[in-house]
Amino acid sequence: MASSKSLLAFALAMAAVIAATMAQNTPQDYVNLHNQARRADGVGPVTWDARVARYAQNYAAQRAGDCQLVHSGGQFGENLFWGPAGWEWTAADALRLWVDEKNNYHYDTNSCDPGKMCGHYTQVVWRNSVRIGCARVVCAANRGVFIICSYDPPGNWNGERPFWTQDVAAM
Repeated sequence: MASSKSLLAFALAMAAVIAATMAQNTPQDYVNLHNQARRADGVGPVTWDARVARYAQNYAAQRAGDCQLVHSGGQFGENLFWGPAGWEWTAADALRLWVDEKNNYHYDTNSCDPGKMCGHYTQVVWRNSVRIGCARVVCAANRGVFIICSYDPPGNWNGERPFWTQDVAAM
């Protein structure tokens, strides 16, 4: 009897963890987190797009076997995230990592610090990328988490800035 109560308590605890993780990976979570970063730079909002989301989900399913950070080469812009097993990685974790690259970006020269990345950040705030779709999978090979966000239309065009100079006042 005591072991069945322990098992039930464990199952309920696991269900709560799974529910909490799923609640932090909804389409609206991705949209809200993107729009929070975009607002900080005076950039208009993104919306969830079912077509873009299907693309992201299909590609995440392809990566679920190996979790490799390989770009799809498709028609959309994209940001990829991988987190190792042992943590319930969420949309917030991926967005935090991407948006933290803002520290490496310099609007005046439209460039990143030498040896640093900033392209994930610029894609998040790219003014013309207004539709997104994201997906999250737990990888079979290593139990890590793979997250992809796809952007339509794609951003990060050479020689172009992610947003207009009048938007920089918010920075």
